[in-house]
Amino acid sequence: MANVGKWAFLGGILLAILAGFFTIPYIMTILAVLGLIVGFLDITSRESHKYLMAVVALLVIGAASLSAFSALGTLYGLTESIITNAIAFVAASGLVVAIKEILLMGRNE
Repeated sequence: MANVGKWAFLGGILLAILAGFFTIPYIMTILAVLGLIVGFLDITSRESHKYLMAVVALLVIGAASLSAFSALGTLYGLTESIITNAIAFVAASGLVVAIKEILLMGRNE
């Protein structure tokens, strides 16, 4: 099962990039499902703190940089699409990891 999570992570990243270049139907749903799979199967409790910090950093930087990338001109649409796709993928996995951490904290008290 661990390999499924690793392949889902790799596939999610590649799809997020490819969807910036091509129109893929239901891409946000596909990325969200892959993100959920990654959150459930690939991120261990030992990795969760670092992963959640990386997720928060990506979400903040991604959202903030979208306006800064408008200076790229014609590349703006491509960059915006890739970042939006990556955020959809990572946010879904981050949601699962955060819920797992909350449940773990509740169990340890």
